[in-house]
Amino acid sequence: MENYVITIAREYGSGGKTIGKMLADHLGIPCYDMEILRMASDDSGISEQLFAESDEQLKRPIFFKPSKSVYTDELIPPGSKNFVSEQNLFNYQAKIIKMLADKESCVIIGRCADFVLKDRPDVMSVFIHAPQDYCLARGMERNSMTEKEMERFIAKTDKYRGDFYHYYTGCTWNDARNYDLCLDSSKLGFDKCVEAIKAYAKVRFGEDIFE
Repeated sequence: MENYVITIAREYGSGGKTIGKMLADHLGIPCYDMEILRMASDDSGISEQLFAESDEQLKRPIFFKPSKSVYTDELIPPGSKNFVSEQNLFNYQAKIIKMLADKESCVIIGRCADFVLKDRPDVMSVFIHAPQDYCLARGMERNSMTEKEMERFIAKTDKYRGDFYHYYTGCTWNDARNYDLCLDSSKLGFDKCVEAIKAYAKVRFGEDIFE
């Protein structure tokens, strides 16, 4: 296998982003997170600010839950009234995710990358989670909020991510059946999460995958 991609979805405060970056450093490959927004902006000509405003969240509440993915992989052309719609912003991010997977081995954080790349044999998906008290403690270490404020912020962020994922994939964001590997970072710690992902990748892709 020439290239491989590891996607990481994560609950807020679980350390999934940090684990993803540590993993990429261990493997000597790039880790893509917010960079995808800039790349999608450059490719489409749409303001990066618009991508940031809809990053892993829906601008408007949804009053129905789609039973299947609304993602069609079809870009809406410039000049169309829906060119800067949320749907097209997602389509351009998905285009970049696929381009990165074609180009090189990498780690990709969030943005439904596991679903966008689900039909590729060279992709492994990971979900990082942790108990609420652990996520709360980590969140408060990094933000000047009261405990109640942080509780609400975590709940809101994870709801945004869950609604975003469900809208574009038709699947439940924190359902273990959507991922190859689910890890509780509070039990393993970040270093062992990295080792567990590497170990699973060797089982999945072969012992020589990182050589």
